[in-house]
Amino acid sequence: MSFDERRGYVASRPELRLPVTALSLGGLRQRIEALMLPDSVNVRLMFDSAAERERHRRRAQAQLAR
Repeated sequence: MSFDERRGYVASRPELRLPVTALSLGGLRQRIEALMLPDSVNVRLMFDSAAERERHRRRAQAQLAR
């Protein structure tokens, strides 16, 4: 999984015909689960460095807002 400033989080796997995009990690997980068969869903998100940085940035921003 990666992060693109224009599209948000982007995930791709051979099981998914096209890359899946979403603005949040929760939204990405939901879209992937909806595309896969219900019995075989085991979504494990693996971040590249861009996605990891964005995840940390969003968490820090949420903590400052509290």
